[in-house]
Amino acid sequence: MIAGPCSACGAALSPGARFCHRCGTPVASVAGAAAGVGGAPAPVGVHDQRSFSSSLPWAVAGIALVALIALVAGQRFSRSAPETPAAGDPAAAPFAGGGAQAPDISNLSPAEAAVRLYNRVMSQHERGRTDSVQIFAPMAIMAYQALGQLDLDQHYDVGRIAAVSGDETLARAEADTILTQHPNHLLGLILAADAARMRKDSTAARAFQAKLVAAAPSERAKQLPEYVAHENDITIALDAKRP
Repeated sequence: MIAGPCSACGAALSPGARFCHRCGTPVASVAGAAAGVGGAPAPVGVHDQRSFSSSLPWAVAGIALVALIALVAGQRFSRSAPETPAAGDPAAAPFAGGGAQAPDISNLSPAEAAVRLYNRVMSQHERGRTDSVQIFAPMAIMAYQALGQLDLDQHYDVGRIAAVSGDETLARAEADTILTQHPNHLLGLILAADAARMRKDSTAARAFQAKLVAAAPSERAKQLPEYVAHENDITIALDAKRP
């Protein structure tokens, strides 16, 4: 008597067989489950083994999909996350690459802070970074104005900042202030000539330039502190072609 077909693969089972000769499924468990002998349920694990076997490919595919999504997300995050400069990297220093970050002047005196900002404006101007000049120039001018009474050197600083940032009115006013106190002051004459060029007054520019050249020998001999500090400006102005 044939025990019946294997419920797992359908193969005909031999009488008394304990396992299917084709797929190896336990015959008693399958037979009991198929015939419902004594109403006994199939042993625990038979149905679970078949279910696990049939769902295994889907589980593997699901895990692979999750892993792929995680990999893509990680790559996108690494590309979008800003890199942290390494310690000691010169690029991490303030102003590296011409950025518009303000210098730390919190520990300086008001006069030192003003000079620091003046130097910053001039360095940006020399590099042709007009956008940075426009950012720092108002800060520098305010720093000088906060000092109260200015000396001739500081008046020149303010006028020079105004000139490189395109403020002809302020540059001219600072030149007038200097020349009122010292008519032959070289820095005042330089600033006055620059302001005249900015407003395209070539006649006035030539007059100030001629006066600068004439006054230079005697004035330079005085070795005023501001002349020493701005020696490069004086040299450039004297070597420049007359307008």
